[in-house]
Amino acid sequence: MMIRPQDGQGRIQEKEHQISRMSVSLEWGYDSHNGPDTWPSQYPQAAGEKQSPIDIQPVSLKTLKMNKNLQWKYVPENCEELSNTGTAWKVHVNGKGSELVGGPLEGTYILEQFHCHWGEKDDEGSEHTIDGQRFAGELHLVHWNSKYSSFAEAAEHPDGLCVLGIFLKPGKSHAELQKLVVQLPKVEFKGEKMYLTEPVDPALFIPEDNGYYTYQGSLTTPPCSECVIWIVFKEPVEISQEQLAAFRNMKSYPREAHAPSSKYNGCVKRNYRPTVPIGQREVVEVM
Repeated sequence: MMIRPQDGQGRIQEKEHQISRMSVSLEWGYDSHNGPDTWPSQYPQAAGEKQSPIDIQPVSLKTLKMNKNLQWKYVPENCEELSNTGTAWKVHVNGKGSELVGGPLEGTYILEQFHCHWGEKDDEGSEHTIDGQRFAGELHLVHWNSKYSSFAEAAEHPDGLCVLGIFLKPGKSHAELQKLVVQLPKVEFKGEKMYLTEPVDPALFIPEDNGYYTYQGSLTTPPCSECVIWIVFKEPVEISQEQLAAFRNMKSYPREAHAPSSKYNGCVKRNYRPTVPIGQREVVEVM
């Protein structure tokens, strides 16, 4: 004899299924159904007036020579964990001993994590653009202001975070980045993570020419909080075609799930937000 669940239990199970389906549908991403155009409906700050990224137009910039040079210090052994967020790869950092000071910053900022954005082709992938030109990728080193008690608290204030943006262009292999690329197959699917056993020095990602653009903006992913002092280096660094291919082979779904029937069959081929209006903000060029 088949035992049927009680009506109450059945309703509870159906409600759980509805919540599960709802949570999946609410996940943000870069497809048409959950991409940047849809973010403001769930994350109101995404419709704000100080959003990022922007198109930087050199002809309209204010050029300054900062009284304080931008300086950074990182501890390679403190790059702890590599993970697949479902939208990108990310390295979590124990910020102890790290330090970003000077330039447009007041106080000391601590490295929290770094991650990357890229495109399906070599002429797209960066989030910021220079006079309309987009690069193959953009690396983000995310720091928080140490005057606050935590990263979460800092993200609630306009001076809370500082992100270093580094453009990537096709060329020779990047030796320091290769330390991560060789590990990407171990975090190929969403939610996978691993502890790094080889030190990675974020300072080696920064271009030799340290000229940059700086402005007040936001996180480029939800919740798009307007809490970021952006420092975007003018000079791109080179990355090989093989390294770009490794990025594009990452999966946006868990290992136990089926590949979604999307344009890219579940691969993370394109994970950048289009530029947004600069509005009344000032962009400063630092030589």
